[in-house]
Amino acid sequence: MRALVCRGTELALEHDYPHPTPVAGEALIRVMQVGICNTDLEIRRGYMGFQGVLGHEFVGVVEEIYGDTVLRQYTHLIGQRVVGEINAACHRADCFYCQRDMPTHCPNRTTLGIVNRDGAFADYVMLPVENLHIVPESVSDEEAVFVEPLAANFEIFEQIHLMPTQRIAIVGDGKMGQLAARVLRLSNCEVLMIGKHEETLALVENLGITTHYLKEIEHFVSDNGRCVDLIVECSGSAQGLEIAIRLVRPRGTIVLKSTVADKSTLHLAPIVIDEIRVQGSRCGPFPPALRALSQRLVDVSSLISARYTLDEGLTAFDRAAQKGVLKVMVKVS
Repeated sequence: MRALVCRGTELALEHDYPHPTPVAGEALIRVMQVGICNTDLEIRRGYMGFQGVLGHEFVGVVEEIYGDTVLRQYTHLIGQRVVGEINAACHRADCFYCQRDMPTHCPNRTTLGIVNRDGAFADYVMLPVENLHIVPESVSDEEAVFVEPLAANFEIFEQIHLMPTQRIAIVGDGKMGQLAARVLRLSNCEVLMIGKHEETLALVENLGITTHYLKEIEHFVSDNGRCVDLIVECSGSAQGLEIAIRLVRPRGTIVLKSTVADKSTLHLAPIVIDEIRVQGSRCGPFPPALRALSQRLVDVSSLISARYTLDEGLTAFDRAAQKGVLKVMVKVS
């Protein structure tokens, strides 16, 4: 089968990549569309040291389910369009994390296109059946590709108690920042975005979100003080946390969304002195993301910058790495 394969920092389109090996409890999914995210770009730069097929934001059709017992329980999935949670935990009885309902932190887990599991930039992909969610008919294939990163932003509601009187600032106007803005505005909080690019800042201004240029951050702080209750760091840079610390109020909260290959050197004393809470945040719940798309509460169509086929995958990755580019979609079948 065709697959975009990462070996070290080299990415190549292979036409004879091995077909997925059947595993009991897992589904064989024919991939329809995949999105390129910042994590894919960072892996290509060496993040996580991953070797194999990239891609974890996808929609596809279930063609087979392996394992007789599982087949009886999940036969309704065959032929359905699905999206999939990317972490496959071990679910062993002796696993501290799985037994405490923390499967996304299972030390034995595999992660689609990131850790020890081939991803979705291929004709076929495999995932455990319990990871799959049926896509409603009202959600298009392209919209469905956004479910995984949207879910990652709905995770903020799981981690942080938000009050509608609070002020939220999103640092970064790229792919994740755009989705964070669309999700967090549902809280009825005041939402700001701080970014670099006029075109992408304009996308959230159309949603009623106030925007500021990063180069003017000193003026923002001098005019407003450190008056932001929650910072969501989506800059995609190792300096993002430093910027967030300069904006958040004492006893405020910073949520970190960026995953970057570069290492950060940071003076941590302000976090202690100002009693700032720093919350890491990644994967999140799929059902609210699917509902938001189905109910048209979140628009993602304006975030698509380009469309390619899998055979054009290398060109697609080069385009996705360009500054100011948002979501690049890859059509597989």
